[in-house]
Amino acid sequence: MQEFVDLGQLRDLYMAAQEWAMTKVFVWSVLLQVVLLAIIFSLATYFSRRLQPVLSARVEKLAGPPDLRPAARLLVLHMRAILFLAIVWLAIGVLVQVTWPSQTYFLRLVANLMTAWIVISLSSSLIRNPVLGRFIALFAWGVAALNITGLLDPTIATLDSAAVTLGDLRISLLTVVKGVISFAVLLWGAVALSRLLETRINRIPNLTPSVQVLLTKLTKITLLSIAVVFALKSIGIDLTALAVLSGAIGLGIGFGLQKVVSNLISGVILLLDKSIKPGDVIELEETFGWITSLGARYVSVVTRDGKEYLIPNEDLITHRVVNWSYSSELVRLELQFGVSYDSDPHAVRKLAREAAATVKRVVAEPAPVCHLAEFADSSLNFLLRFWIRDPAGGVANVRGEVLLALWDAFKANGIAIPYPHREIILRRAGAAEPGTASI
Repeated sequence: MQEFVDLGQLRDLYMAAQEWAMTKVFVWSVLLQVVLLAIIFSLATYFSRRLQPVLSARVEKLAGPPDLRPAARLLVLHMRAILFLAIVWLAIGVLVQVTWPSQTYFLRLVANLMTAWIVISLSSSLIRNPVLGRFIALFAWGVAALNITGLLDPTIATLDSAAVTLGDLRISLLTVVKGVISFAVLLWGAVALSRLLETRINRIPNLTPSVQVLLTKLTKITLLSIAVVFALKSIGIDLTALAVLSGAIGLGIGFGLQKVVSNLISGVILLLDKSIKPGDVIELEETFGWITSLGARYVSVVTRDGKEYLIPNEDLITHRVVNWSYSSELVRLELQFGVSYDSDPHAVRKLAREAAATVKRVVAEPAPVCHLAEFADSSLNFLLRFWIRDPAGGVANVRGEVLLALWDAFKANGIAIPYPHREIILRRAGAAEPGTASI
């Protein structure tokens, strides 16, 4: 049976590391250099503590391009490492010029490692995700350290020797490491590029919000698919060999994820037919609110009380949806009210229209209208209709404002609003009713 790990490669790597340690590290000249490095580190710590507060204050007052201040802050944060590196290189130059040109190997090694760490650390700080940036910095510095110490080639050979063979496919630890790196770099690049294109697409004024969302989703899916394909190709996996297996897996997933697939397709249909878009005010069963975002699986609807409902795309296709701003932002609202029979209906209609027009959210065109609806038992009932242009601002509040305006107008003009009342007549026992004679 084939061995997963080549013991000979491991033995060679161990011997190379042992030889490097015995000839380069465990010698008297290196001990003296370690003492010198400790002194240099103490000096760098002392001066950095003195300089950092002063430089930080000057950086906050720095004027110039917007990207200059964050870069200056990074340099101040790495002040101790920069001072340590500068003093080490200065010590190397002095020792080379004086009497010790061949005994500075360890100092050069530490200086090269510190230089690589500063450069990689400053570069990784540009990554927004701190965890990802730290991981990339550690991995890159590890590779750089192996290269500086001359152990990179033996390490690569050892990783490549630890492998298994499955038919024509050979998988080694080196292949796995390359695959992980390829996936991480390509996926990160695809996500970053998709965000950049999304920003560009959202700035195009001629595209509707639905088309913008559709283009951004398709762009992201396409870039991620291309990244996965290139990552698989980079590690030597034949994609044609996975066609049959992926088809069988896809069939099984299709049966198990019918709802998910249905929501995905429904989301594409909603984007294509433009029936809803971000900013629309919709009403679905008992949910009333405005759409904040369209996702691949659901639509986010925020109500007036701050609740955010994630409605599956399929529900918006199969249920009746009231879109208050589908073809026009104008929405007509109605109010019913009654006044006393002693009131002049013509004056009531005029006062109602004028009162509704005083509310800020009520538009002037179309103008409010008021109709006499019916002669009820104890009141004249009217129907007031008015229009608003911002249903996302709520409808109950604007109705309340119009009702208050009606109350003030009626009270100022002496128009009474009837309310139910009953008349109770009390009689004593045995009393004769009016108009009858007792026998």
